[in-house]
Amino acid sequence: MTGRIRLGADVGGTFTDVVLATGEDLVTAKVPSTADQSVGVLHGIEKACEDAGIDPTAVDEFTHAMTVSVNALLERDGAKTALVTTDGFRDVLEIGRQDRPDLYDLSAERPEPLVPRRRRFEIPERSTPEGIEAGVDEDAVRDVAAEIRACDAESVAVSLLHAYADPRNEQRVVEILKTELDVPISASHEVLAEFREYERTSTTVVDAYVTPAIDRYLGRLSQRAAEIGLPEPLVMQANGGIAAVDTVREHAVTTTMSGPAAGVVGANAAAGGVAEERGLHGLVTFDMGGTSSDVSLIRDGEAERTTDAEINGQPVRTPMVDVTTVGAGGGSIAWVDSGGALRVGPESAGSDPGPACYGNSGTDPTVTDANLVLGYIGESTALGGELALDADAAFDVLADLAEEAGLGGPLDAARGVYRVANANMARAIRSATVERGHDPREFGLVAFGGAGPMHACALADDLDIGTVVVPPACGVLSAYGLLAADEKHDAVRTHRVGLADVDPAVVDERYDELEGDVLADARDPDAATVRRRADLRYAGQSFELTVDVGEPFDADRVEERFHEAHASTYGYRMDEPVDLVNLRVSATTPRRDPATAYEAEGGAHTGEREATFGGERTYETPVYDRAGLEVGRSIGGPAVIEQAESTVVVPPIWDAEVRADGSVVLVEEDR
Repeated sequence: MTGRIRLGADVGGTFTDVVLATGEDLVTAKVPSTADQSVGVLHGIEKACEDAGIDPTAVDEFTHAMTVSVNALLERDGAKTALVTTDGFRDVLEIGRQDRPDLYDLSAERPEPLVPRRRRFEIPERSTPEGIEAGVDEDAVRDVAAEIRACDAESVAVSLLHAYADPRNEQRVVEILKTELDVPISASHEVLAEFREYERTSTTVVDAYVTPAIDRYLGRLSQRAAEIGLPEPLVMQANGGIAAVDTVREHAVTTTMSGPAAGVVGANAAAGGVAEERGLHGLVTFDMGGTSSDVSLIRDGEAERTTDAEINGQPVRTPMVDVTTVGAGGGSIAWVDSGGALRVGPESAGSDPGPACYGNSGTDPTVTDANLVLGYIGESTALGGELALDADAAFDVLADLAEEAGLGGPLDAARGVYRVANANMARAIRSATVERGHDPREFGLVAFGGAGPMHACALADDLDIGTVVVPPACGVLSAYGLLAADEKHDAVRTHRVGLADVDPAVVDERYDELEGDVLADARDPDAATVRRRADLRYAGQSFELTVDVGEPFDADRVEERFHEAHASTYGYRMDEPVDLVNLRVSATTPRRDPATAYEAEGGAHTGEREATFGGERTYETPVYDRAGLEVGRSIGGPAVIEQAESTVVVPPIWDAEVRADGSVVLVEEDR
């Protein structure tokens, strides 16, 4: 790997980040994101290649993370989708679980289904968990196909009752629809072969909803990459692993949290050693970009994963890195509500026009404007290495905000915006830790993203976290994570049976089938490592825990692992029978982390500027160029450490030290 040139490009809401690994050197670039994300990606790649002095044709591997699918869900501008389901079940998507988003809100409304009722079609057929009771009425399927053509649907989701147990009816429906229609078709037994009709149907609909956009985007990106001599991109999936373009096009739903997953992988690769050295239970990853902030956990050297996610009200049950997102980023707009309270987000100024200080006709006060007024970034700071700032514009919009909020002036408004944004992000960290039984005081905080290191120590103070790690490529860590991510593929199948009654031979046979599925997606099946796991629960429970399963299947050993997992998660174990629910298989092909070396360039101290910390106290604060900080250098706060893509703020009573790999570790003085 040492001689290979590897490229990672991650698209965020405001900026597109690029990391180019050439031997032991990392070259980074940050450019504004564009409406057609592939345009910004190619711009960033060309900039990074120019800075590195290489031609794009020299790149050996290109890995990419994007927001196409999640944007389609958040903005509800995905494909015009039709749903085909079993007679009598067209409203499963709308009925859902009959729960409410807020139990005590009498005016709470459920999100509208992605497929309106007029585009949900029923066909006569019936399956049960035991098998097929009535076959497909093929003429009815052809009639439905005609109706789908008439409504100009751009994609179709097929989710028949109990197709996870016996998919033959669903397979036949898909065969007929493919002969009648010229649109993508997503089948539930291929997207999510699990029980629970609502979640399976919703996940299948999401796949159909985002597939055309993903297909078009990856087609454009691949073509543009080929035109400048780049290899076909590998694509980051929500599960924290990469896959080939063709595989992703067949499983578009797996890209829903592509970028945030890359950030968590990058944080683990860059900061995992600090957790071991300091005896921490794990790491809280904190990625603050221009539009939002993402929080996740790393425990035992692995990112926490979930199969119980929801995006903009739509359940998505594919495996993904467990990320909590809050609408607070550098571009989040500050405003005053009807009660006179200062609020921040979730609306963002984005990259166009962006914060007022960008000098691009932006008129809304943002978190970035507040950081400029507070002195954490300076007027001479060039965001992304090329975007100069307009301090007067930032002071003007915050002065207007102060007048509206009844505050003393722009500095008061900036302090308020900073505190409110931090409160929003602290809630997200508590949601990912305290609310899930983890004590944040036992974790370190890994801060990255363009704005994360500016807010990290303030958040750590709020949460009583004593260690903050800022990796070298913190401003583009999601792009760095793309170079560190392994190739990974997942498959699942429901197999419901009491563990006492399980037939190990049948279970192993089904595991073999799932193993064949994931290895078929792997680029090099011989290099992949297969992991078998199972979802289990006590009889009568409605939730499951996932444990590792050996080969061959041993029911007694699996049961004991489940008891241990239940006791670890919930603090107790029961004497109730244990049920086997789902079988899971993953195939992982490891990739090496980028081999990089850190060497200070010298001349770290670049000047002083006034910066405000805590209450109203302003300090004459030294400013350092991060590239000039030598290994072992210790800096006491207050201080500001600048680099092209991000800025590290070291408050009073915090110390920063440079590690051998270039990471900056911040620790409170009394710890």
